[in-house]
This record gives sequence, C-alpha cells and structure tokens, in this order.
Amino acid sequence: MKAYVFPGQGSQFPGMGQDLYNIDPTWFEKADEILGFSLTDSMFHGSEEDLKQTRVTQPAVFLHSVAKAFALNTSFQPSLVAGHSLGEFSALVAAGALTFEDGLRLVYTRAMAMQKACEAQPSTMAAILGLEDAVVDALCAKIDGVVVPANYNCPGQLVISGSIAAVEAACEAAKAAGARRALLLPVGGAFHSPLMEPARAELAAAIHATVFHEPQCPIVQNVTAQPVTDPMEIKANLMAQLTGAVKWTQSVQAMGSFGIQTFVEVGPGKVLQGLVKKILPEAEVLSA
Repeated sequence: MKAYVFPGQGSQFPGMGQDLYNIDPTWFEKADEILGFSLTDSMFHGSEEDLKQTRVTQPAVFLHSVAKAFALNTSFQPSLVAGHSLGEFSALVAAGALTFEDGLRLVYTRAMAMQKACEAQPSTMAAILGLEDAVVDALCAKIDGVVVPANYNCPGQLVISGSIAAVEAACEAAKAAGARRALLLPVGGAFHSPLMEPARAELAAAIHATVFHEPQCPIVQNVTAQPVTDPMEIKANLMAQLTGAVKWTQSVQAMGSFGIQTFVEVGPGKVLQGLVKKILPEAEVLSA
C-alpha cells in the first residue's frame, strides 16, 4: 500500500517548478491569473529571501506540489494522502476534495491571514532536539505565557510556538532537561499556536464558503492523525490546524499501522522523506 505525502512551508527553493512548467505551463499560468501577480516569476527567478515571504511561500509550495501530482496522471493512485501543515491543502486538491482554483484561493487567504496575525503579535518558534515529546509537552505546560508544541516532526524533534519570552524560557528549560539543541527558528510568528486565532477565524470564513468533495481516498489530517473522508470533518480539521499542533509523527505511525509500506513525497525538497525514515525506518520512501 502506498501513501502520498505533501510538504509544507520551508521546502521552497529558488528556481522551483521551472521543470514542471516546461512540461505543462497550464497550472502555473492559471495560478498567476487567479492571484493577480506573477507567482511564477518569484518561483523561477526570485531569491531565497523573496521566497521566504509567506504570501509567496505558501502558494508556491502548493503550486509546485499540485502540479507535480497532476503530472503523475494515472500513476497517482494512493491508498492514503497526508500533508504537513500547508501540505494538507495540496493533498486535498491532488485527491479531488478541492478544485485547484479553490485550493489556491484558500492557501492565499491562509498565507495573508497568517502574515497579519504575525505582524499584530510579535512571536516565534523554536526547535527542540533530543527530548521525548512527553518531556517537551510537560515543559511547555509549566512556562508562564503562551508556548505550545506546534510540530511533532519525528521522534526527538519537536517544534514549539508562542510568545517570544515564553518560547525563550521553554528553550532554557529544555536545555536544563538535557535537550541536545534548543534553537529559535527564523520564522515570522507563532504558527500552530493560540496566537494564530485571528488567522483561524479569517480562514474559517473562507473554508465555510468553499465546496469540498469526498476525496478519492482518506486523508490523514494533522490535528487528529486519523484518516478522514467526510467533507465537513475535513473542513473542521483544516480550521483547527492553524491553532493546533501538526501531529506528523503520529500521522505517519497511523499510516504504518494501516498497512502503508511506501511513502511518496510530492512537492519541492525532501524534508518529509527524511522525517518518515526516522519515524518508520522500515518504510520505503520515494520522491515523486
């Protein structure tokens, strides 16, 4: 059995998508038309700094991932799909739950809403390496202020998110508890934390107004780490994801328990391939 997994923000790179555009420019041209600016110019010719802008990064990673999935054509036959954070939208479009147009509009709404939330409240994220998840969970719970587990990426790698002072305090506590590393990340704000509530509310309105269909196969969603096919449940989980944790470790473990032996990463980079190998060393891990 095979699962297709879709990466999130952080997998972008200069020149991304040029090869796919040369094969079929349809989706790239459509994206530029829908967004009203040249996303493709930023993807093909932009610098790393250009691509780090949330308004560019999220639609760029989405576009690259979906164009690659569509290029697979009839060979795209997953038993399950999943996406890391932003990647859930790519997975839903690839699996037929959302049209390309609606998926792109939601991703852009999400990106702009997150950008606004970041500007309104200075906040940050940090990677904690070398501690068990339960230890980091407990550390965060004891810190004054807002700091929560945000990304359960793989065993021994958990990203926390919240106010700057609380995240810094949690990093010091993690080091005292024996963490191999506890380092602040160069991000614009506290993604997947309660500080994203204004963005969640804005995205929720757009999701409510969008038609979702039953996907061709279940999607294992971040906030539950369980397979879902019901469109209303998918919508609810997407809305909860902005302020809830990305349970990637738990999602991959669940897919393994459902009999998935092969994971295919669809999109830019190889981040998810590395994480899957750390979570399920026996799995076959491929790039689309």
